[in-house]
Amino acid sequence: MLPLLLVGVVAVRHRSVLAEGFGHLAAARWPWLLAAAGATCLTWVAAACTRQGAVVERLPRRRLLATQFAAGAANHLLPTGLGASAVNLRFMTVCGLPLARSSAALALYLLAESVGRLALLGALLIAFPGALRLGALLPDAAVGPLLAVAGAVPVVAAVALALLPRLRGALASFLRTALGEARSVHARPARALALWGGALAFPALQASVLVLVGRALGLDVPAGHVAVAYLAATVAVALVPTPGGIGSVEAALVVALVAAGGPAAVATAVVLAFRLLTVWLPLLPGALTLAALVRMRVI
Repeated sequence: MLPLLLVGVVAVRHRSVLAEGFGHLAAARWPWLLAAAGATCLTWVAAACTRQGAVVERLPRRRLLATQFAAGAANHLLPTGLGASAVNLRFMTVCGLPLARSSAALALYLLAESVGRLALLGALLIAFPGALRLGALLPDAAVGPLLAVAGAVPVVAAVALALLPRLRGALASFLRTALGEARSVHARPARALALWGGALAFPALQASVLVLVGRALGLDVPAGHVAVAYLAATVAVALVPTPGGIGSVEAALVVALVAAGGPAAVATAVVLAFRLLTVWLPLLPGALTLAALVRMRVI
């Protein structure tokens, strides 16, 4: 709840910019918004391809796609993607996969998605080296605490593994299962292509949605710079455990777009329209789909 409260305080302090941003939405060009809606629908297809690529067995395609749509709604009930992970874990176990292998497939999906997002960000930073002014995103005073946290996490993990032999044994067993699952998947070219192709397509499609929304609202920032801003912001907010990234994603995207050279009011309008398309409009039908899948015992 703390990140949501902090975002609320920031929103109240900058309510004039928010009001101006909402005003810009009235002047949006609808063809670009329709294209953004189409790209949003393709993100669920990309997620389904990645999920299928993480397991050897063939999953039922229609149910898999419906599950990805429903997982978006579940993702807003729990922080840092736990809702979608729970839905997909349940779906795979209902399809007959043992819990250990379902968990390994879920870990492989999360790894592929993270690697795909970081690889795409790295490639775009090489192609557009001046796309993002990191000084605007990361104040000097924040470097020290971030480095301290980054150094403390592996130390705490190592101490926990050293002091808890049961945890160490459970982790070793899980890693053996996960490595075996990864080898089986990569032994099949079609599965490997689905896994890594979907992992790259998913963040690329999400970034393209933001680019298209920016075109609809007249954001005067090059498309490559907008994509870099999106990927950098989403990588940064992955550490903030708000349900569905609500609040943290909006704040980070506005800061990133302003750092890329966009006016604050237009950047705010772009982020509001982007989140409306990708989060709020699909939320109710996604929740209804989730309820239907639970009722049909698909999950």
